[in-house]
Amino acid sequence: MDHLLPVQLVELQSIATDLAENRIAPLAAEVDAECRWPADSMQALAEAGLLGLQVPVELGGRGQGLLGLCVLTESIARACPSSALCYGMHCVATAVIAAKATEHQREHYLREIAAGRHITTLALSEQGTGAHFYLPETRLDADGDEFVIDGTKQFVTNGGHADSYVVSTVAADAEAGDFSCLIVDKDGAGMHWLDAWDGFGMRGNSSRPLRLEQVRVPARNLLGEPGDQVWYVFEVVAPFFLMAMAGTYLGIAQAALDEAGLHLHSRRYSHSGESLRDVETLQVRYGELWTDLVKTRALVREAARRGDAAHPEALPYILACKTEAAETAVRLANEAMSICGGAAYRDNSRVSRLLRDARAGHVMTPTTGLLKLWTGRSLLGLPLL
Repeated sequence: MDHLLPVQLVELQSIATDLAENRIAPLAAEVDAECRWPADSMQALAEAGLLGLQVPVELGGRGQGLLGLCVLTESIARACPSSALCYGMHCVATAVIAAKATEHQREHYLREIAAGRHITTLALSEQGTGAHFYLPETRLDADGDEFVIDGTKQFVTNGGHADSYVVSTVAADAEAGDFSCLIVDKDGAGMHWLDAWDGFGMRGNSSRPLRLEQVRVPARNLLGEPGDQVWYVFEVVAPFFLMAMAGTYLGIAQAALDEAGLHLHSRRYSHSGESLRDVETLQVRYGELWTDLVKTRALVREAARRGDAAHPEALPYILACKTEAAETAVRLANEAMSICGGAAYRDNSRVSRLLRDARAGHVMTPTTGLLKLWTGRSLLGLPLL
């Protein structure tokens, strides 16, 4: 399937794969065990010029779209899912900034991102609205040439480590139902990071709550026009986020298949000399798992291509791809646990880590249930909301 990728993307994939194997994978177990934000991974990606994946070429970036994002997150997640999630959220936030960037935002943020000197991320989710991440309650008030922000964000990936945060708010001086997005730089007065992340899976992503108390932000950090947040969420955040996550879960699924294949090749019965790969029932199971993975990858990449081409029927593909990738990752990781037997049940084995990471796909907003609902509504010609 990789032979269908554009030449430039194949080159980027090769760079990401080399980094994943040689610099990211060796630290993946420690990242998970210590709930440690993968600083080494992000530094390696920065040095390779991959932080600017979504930055336009004229600003020094790679100029990639949805296809590039899902291909690279898959390569990284095959080695370390937490690193892929951190990188993916940086890329999604970069795409949001780039969508309607002013000259100041292009020079101050996008050029710095492309140069590998700036990490950004999303701060959208809130406890009160849960999976309805497009309905922020965080307040934004205008005060001269500044805005003042009050509210609490939940599950901020890269929390406390990024240089900037794309924050969603109720629009200042707007009618009910109008929301805005803006860039908040790190370490501003009134920014308070709450509990450190100690998750079941994706343990290195530093997904932390952020309390914003009278945080002052320059008006020039507003993204687009006042009230543009819903446009950003559904035209930029949703497709890029879903593609980043679909790629990440494809990487987990591929890693699980790799582990199962390695065990089938290497495990041999001492009494008969028979290898597990010689057992017909296991041959059938392995073939089924491979087929599931290939079908899911085909859906994800087709969704990405349609999204990049602004195809009129792209939406249901994009909505379905994270759901399918998450379900495939859980299924393959679970099967790998069974195929690898007792070896997989060691404390914190690689397969057990993959299963824990895969399970996050169903609860990370937009949840699997919500995405299936939206997919059906889209296919039936109904509004998503």
